[in-house]
Amino acid sequence: MSLKHQIEIHPISCLNPAQGIDICPVDANTAPEFHIPGSHATNLVYIAPGTVEDLFVHHFQTDQLLVVKGRVVLAILQAREYRYILLSDRDLQVVKIPPGIPHGAINLTAEPCIAINSVIRHGQPHARDYRPLPIRHPYDLKIVRTLLEVG
Repeated sequence: MSLKHQIEIHPISCLNPAQGIDICPVDANTAPEFHIPGSHATNLVYIAPGTVEDLFVHHFQTDQLLVVKGRVVLAILQAREYRYILLSDRDLQVVKIPPGIPHGAINLTAEPCIAINSVIRHGQPHARDYRPLPIRHPYDLKIVRTLLEVG
């Protein structure tokens, strides 16, 4: 692997469906050179098969998620309703979740999911950022299974 002497940033056209969450398609031909601008940390996230994660919310952090192996459904809580977003290595896209939006990952497949989280920090991390939130309404796992079957 050789080092590049110039940084390349490829433009991405994003959808802004509601309340600040961006969903950005990624061209598979440029994905190896993909860079999410302005990130402070990049984390490799392993989501085990059968995972149903509790909701959590970051107060001073934006998550920018890209699945590079497998499939996962993000559950996003907005206006007291869940929104389900399928992320898959078959349809590359980046989901940008700003501070204050409760979210959790669900992997009901038999395969692990690996994602990249390119984090933008808006202040010092807070202990509450990673503390699970009480789930007042259970996830609709029927919707999650349908999304995973289609994707």
